[in-house]
Amino acid sequence: MSPPDADVRAVEALLFAAPEPMSVDSIRAYVGDIDVRAALARLERDYAGRGIALVRRGERWHFQTAPDLAHLLRRESDEPRRLSRAGIETLAIIAYHEPVTRAEIEAIRGVQTARGTLDVLMEAGWVRPAGRREVPGRPLMFATTPGFLAHFGLASRRDLPGVDDLRAAGLLDPVDVALEGALDAALEVEKASDSD
Repeated sequence: MSPPDADVRAVEALLFAAPEPMSVDSIRAYVGDIDVRAALARLERDYAGRGIALVRRGERWHFQTAPDLAHLLRRESDEPRRLSRAGIETLAIIAYHEPVTRAEIEAIRGVQTARGTLDVLMEAGWVRPAGRREVPGRPLMFATTPGFLAHFGLASRRDLPGVDDLRAAGLLDPVDVALEGALDAALEVEKASDSD
């Protein structure tokens, strides 16, 4: 493998020193008019299988410890932050439907959402205000953040699991699965009676 050229080295140095993940445009603002994407692709190849890796979260890039070695760096036990059921439901609704207003969240959940629920998600850095909907009252919309993607190990929202993935993992509520089965059976009975 040939040594990296000056452009690749410049991008590498910048990403190592950056306090937060950087977009291609923000990298280009520091290193000038070079092929940043080619430099990132070279770095990604060079660091594959090593103790640190170049990763993309959303449209931002950063170096992180290889996931299989992260346990070596933990000196303290992290106190896991427990989300309430309302928090988990609200986060899922925002992730799958963003940008979404509080009223839309409440319509999907079927109950009122406490202000504290959204505050907890914003304090965790997973949810952010995303402008205002252009309707009467101009309600505030919410969306996920790059921190949400990083925390859950997602490159983009397209990596969120679908219904089939959740069912295969056994994560759907058994009541929901039973209800879905009953609805399917009722539709079959209705189709049979319509054909008579």
